[in-house]
Formats: sequence, C-alpha cells, structure tokens
Amino acid sequence: MSTETKHTPQSASSSSSTSQASEWHPDIEKAHHQNKPPDPNPNEKPPHRRRRASIAEGQIKHKKLGWKRLTICLIVEAVALGSLSIPSAFATLGMAAGITMTVGIGLVAIYTSYIVGQVRLKHPHVQHYADAVALIGGRAGYEITSVMFVLFLVLLTGSHVLTGTIAWVRIVDSPGTCALIWGFVSAVLLYLLALPPTFHEFAILGYIDFASILVAISITMVATGIHASSSTTSSSSAISTTIPWSAWPPPDTTLAQAILATTNIIFAYSFAVCQYSFMAEMHTPRDYVKSIAALGAIEIAIYTLTGAVIYAFVGPDVASPAILSAAPKLVSRVAFAVALPVIFISGSINTTVVGKYLMGRMFPDSETRYVNTRKGWAVWLLLIGGLTAVAWVVAEA
Repeated sequence: MSTETKHTPQSASSSSSTSQASEWHPDIEKAHHQNKPPDPNPNEKPPHRRRRASIAEGQIKHKKLGWKRLTICLIVEAVALGSLSIPSAFATLGMAAGITMTVGIGLVAIYTSYIVGQVRLKHPHVQHYADAVALIGGRAGYEITSVMFVLFLVLLTGSHVLTGTIAWVRIVDSPGTCALIWGFVSAVLLYLLALPPTFHEFAILGYIDFASILVAISITMVATGIHASSSTTSSSSAISTTIPWSAWPPPDTTLAQAILATTNIIFAYSFAVCQYSFMAEMHTPRDYVKSIAALGAIEIAIYTLTGAVIYAFVGPDVASPAILSAAPKLVSRVAFAVALPVIFISGSINTTVVGKYLMGRMFPDSETRYVNTRKGWAVWLLLIGGLTAVAWVVAEA
C-alpha cells in the first residue's frame, strides 16, 4: 500500500509534464520559470500599482470585439480587389466548373474556419497562427511559423502597395508622373490606416471597406452589362453568339492554366491565417460561429455573382481585375477610385496583425504591448512604420 501511494503522485506528475511538453507555448514556458504571486501585493510601491492598473486596462481594451465586428474584420481580410479576378478564373474554367469551384471551395473555407475556432476555444492561450502550430510542432514549429507568418503578411501588404500604385496611375491618367510617387502615397495611406491598435476600432474602417468593394463590383457589373448590350442586337440569340461565354473550359486550356485559375479562387477565401489574431480580442469567443456563417454566405454570394455575371457579359477576354474590362475608360477610372478604400484598408489590416504579434513577443509582460501609454504608442508608431516601409521596398523592387 505504501508503495502505491508513493508512486501515484509521481505518475500523475509525469503525465502532467508530458501533456505540457506536447503543447509548448512561450507563455506556458514562461509561467514555469517565474515565481510571481498571482494577486497584486497591497504593499507594493505606487509605480508598480500603476503598471498593474495599466495592464488591466489594456487587457480590457483588447477584449471588446463582438461577433458582428469580427465578421467585418474577416471580410476586410478576405474580400478585397482580388474578388474581381474571379471572372477571369471563370473564363479559364468555364461557367459550370467556375460556379462549382467557387461554391465548393467556399464551403471548405467555412469548415476550415470552424475548425480554427474550435482550436482557439480549446486552447485559449493561442493568440496567433504560430501559437496554434506550436501545439503540434513545439518550439521549432513555433519559430519557423512565426517567420513565415510575418513574411506572408508583410508581402501581402506589399501587394496592396503595388495595387494602389496601379490604381492611382489608372485614375490620374498622367503618364508624366513617376509611378514611384504613387507607390509612396499608397504606403503612407497603408501606414495611417494600420494605426488603430485594436480590431474593435479597426472594424469601423471595415464598414467603409465593405461598402467600397460592393460599389466597385456593382459599377463593373453595370458597365460591362451596358457595353455588352450596346454591342449586340435585341435578339437573345445574337447576344449568345456575340459574347461567347461557355459552360466548359476552352479547348486549348492547359492544366497549368486551370490550376492557376483555381488558386485565384482559393486565395479569395484565404482569411483563416488571421482568424486566431481576431478571436484573441473577442469578449465572447464562442460567438465566432455566427461570424463565419455570415462571412461564408457573403463571400460565396459575392464571388459567384461577380464571376458569373461579369464573365457572361465580357466573355473569355475578361481582364483581371475585371475593372479593367469596364468600358468606357472613364468608367474604369471611376471604379478604381471607388475601390481605393478597399485596396488600402484590406492591406493595412495585415500590418496591424503583424504589429500586434510582434508587440506581444517584444513586451510579453509589459503594458507597452497594449499601446495605452506614451511608450506603447511610440513603439507602435515606429513598428508599423518599419513594417510598411519594408512592404513598400518589396513592392518597388
């Protein structure tokens, strides 16, 4: 009997240590090596009390995101100007395969987002994508994914710098103006829009972003529809021969072209990489299911209608993005002008996500990470500026 009582605690301790080792996370490791009292010391000096109060205030500030604003943040991350590249994917895949792929991949994206949310609920310490990888890859997986996570989002911001440059050149239509200037203007706008330190605040910009892309898509649809009707007779049979859209892929479509068109659709649904970061600020994380249901329905509807309608109006020669197919040229310039908010807001949220991740790594136990002190704001402004500068250099390279 005495032998059993001696070995039972050891086996329980061994089981506990094995479970913790299999789910490595920097915060967990830090907790094992620190011996701080969980409750504030009533005898501590005023500066320490102010620091604790500042941290508590920051934690409250970063836990205000509800499911409606989470939906908006996910829309900002997912639905950008790239949605207007889907008509060209339809031109490669054909109407039948295009609709099937758009709806099918959309359903897969919703399920994937659901699984991501379940991981977050089961492991509340997961705040970013790298933290989730650490659950199965340990510290090595965490560090490798951290680098990939930062690079991916910075490069994505760079792509929005480039898209903004193209949009400005198209809108202004001034061949004498150097494109480098418009690239700098785009970078400045991306920097300013990335400054809100919480997603609860950033979601306000998201409403403008969503309205911008809806109006831009509508203008493109109407413009291509009017151009299609003006170039045909009133006979529906004449329309079908003049605009040769097809339910099937063109006979000369190669496997590489089909795969590229499919990846364009897949990329349009790529929002799960930032979902952990968004959910980390939710006051009621279980409500995320409402967000992904709303997001999935909105995305599938927008992408399917955009791809099918514009492809039917323009045919196999549809440009990417489809705004370039809007005629006359003035309409295309107007559509690009309307799309400017979505270009820059959707790009800036990537910088915000990276900034919040790096702030958490650099200042894990400091009020600085919550950007609610002078030091916090100074570091945040410099960090966002540095990330945007790197994105600008990549875009101009």
